[in-house]
Amino acid sequence: MTQPTDQPPADAHAPVETLYQGRWLSLRRRGRWEYAERSNPGGAVIILAVTPQERVLFVEQYRVAIQQRTIEMPAGLVGDLAEHDDEGALLAAQRELEEETGYRCARVEFIHEGPSSSGMSSEIIAFVRAHELEKVGPGGGDESENIVVHEVPLREAGAWLFARAADGYSIDPKLFAGLWFIEHGGAPGRR
Repeated sequence: MTQPTDQPPADAHAPVETLYQGRWLSLRRRGRWEYAERSNPGGAVIILAVTPQERVLFVEQYRVAIQQRTIEMPAGLVGDLAEHDDEGALLAAQRELEEETGYRCARVEFIHEGPSSSGMSSEIIAFVRAHELEKVGPGGGDESENIVVHEVPLREAGAWLFARAADGYSIDPKLFAGLWFIEHGGAPGRR
């Protein structure tokens, strides 16, 4: 077994080349590595939301990149619009939760963050837990989205997700990490 070293690979010091610059993503190359980079430096946030009736909130929507309907937890980009360019993950979580699900929360708590796909993207995703939820609107997303909200009993959430996969939905594997965080919380002393 090879032991890890403290030295980054030679590619880490290569100059960055922009292969394509889009509105939301850039395609970069550093040495032999190609990867996507988000235009918003705040990354993304996934919201762990459980209603007072112990129901986990999931959202369903069609994702063009994979040409399939997906089941996800409420989520969104941090600072993706001009009027929100100075927000952090916690504010973005509150905004996205209400927009996508119609639920408002009294407070949010940082749980954990990490790369969404470290071999393909520079994006960092934060998991946050929404507390004290109250239904205030219909949800469904903004004018560019067509989101269906699912409220699933917490005890049945894992089985429900596998049943949706059997029905042909794409299930984001991060959902299972989210369910674990709902049950166990995050690392003590973080943020």
